[in-house]
Amino acid sequence: MGALHRNAPGVAMLRTTRRKFIHNTAYAAGAVWLSHASMAMRLAAMTPLSQKFSAADTVTLGKTGIQTSRLAMGTGTVGSGHHSHQTALGVDGLSRLLLNGYDNGLRFFDAADSYGSHPHVAEALKHVDRSKVTLLSKSWARDAEGMRADLDRFRSELKTDYIDIVLMHCQTEADWTTKHRAAMDVLSEAKVKGTIRAHGCSCHSIEALRAAAKSPWVDVDLARMNPIGAVMDADPETVASVLREMRAAGKAVVGMKILGQGALRDRQDEAIRYALGMGLLDAFTIGAESIDEQKDLIRRISAAA
Repeated sequence: MGALHRNAPGVAMLRTTRRKFIHNTAYAAGAVWLSHASMAMRLAAMTPLSQKFSAADTVTLGKTGIQTSRLAMGTGTVGSGHHSHQTALGVDGLSRLLLNGYDNGLRFFDAADSYGSHPHVAEALKHVDRSKVTLLSKSWARDAEGMRADLDRFRSELKTDYIDIVLMHCQTEADWTTKHRAAMDVLSEAKVKGTIRAHGCSCHSIEALRAAAKSPWVDVDLARMNPIGAVMDADPETVASVLREMRAAGKAVVGMKILGQGALRDRQDEAIRYALGMGLLDAFTIGAESIDEQKDLIRRISAAA
């Protein structure tokens, strides 16, 4: 005990030094990351785009053959528990927002069971040519029985015979392509029958994203991407490297969290230029919350060049 007592000041000094080292290392790492994020934003603002873009540009989603608008109308800002900022507008309010987008050339409706937006989308679909709309929805089902039930219910709620794209929502596990194979097989069968046109996933971890890139089953991936890494699976360059692999395999990549779930609300032009200029996104989804906000978003995309 006496020896330990005599060495106590030295032990305390080592602990203090270690704490300082960890703090300084973390601070340095954070500073490097912020520097990289700031640089990405500056480059996005300064680098001229190679072409002009518009929200209504017709794009082809990977090898699916599905043609739609560059901008998808998101219905799930802070979407969970069958509610989102968009569904808070009510069925009439959100359907009017979707119809305004349609009148301005937007043909991509991004829905999900967890957003509770199916009735709102169904109301909008009553007033448009269904064949001109790309309808995407997402299921949390992880087994065959649940996925079959969801497909039937989704089509009933959306009042449509088919859904263009159905994604397995919010994949986080590295082994999801084997663990959830039964649900995936149901979607494969539905594509053969024509009740869906393509299937895939939305990813919420870098491990799940890497698994999606390697899976031949994935037709479409909904991936989080913005220049500062806000609400993303990893830093932008790490995510971009996986998206390059996806594109090389012919998968469709649809970007989400383009504005970092609000973190880039005051730097929208730079974030949009980044999404357009990286050359990795076939399309991207952003959820406007009013017609004025939607019009402003459409204007910003056209002005990006």
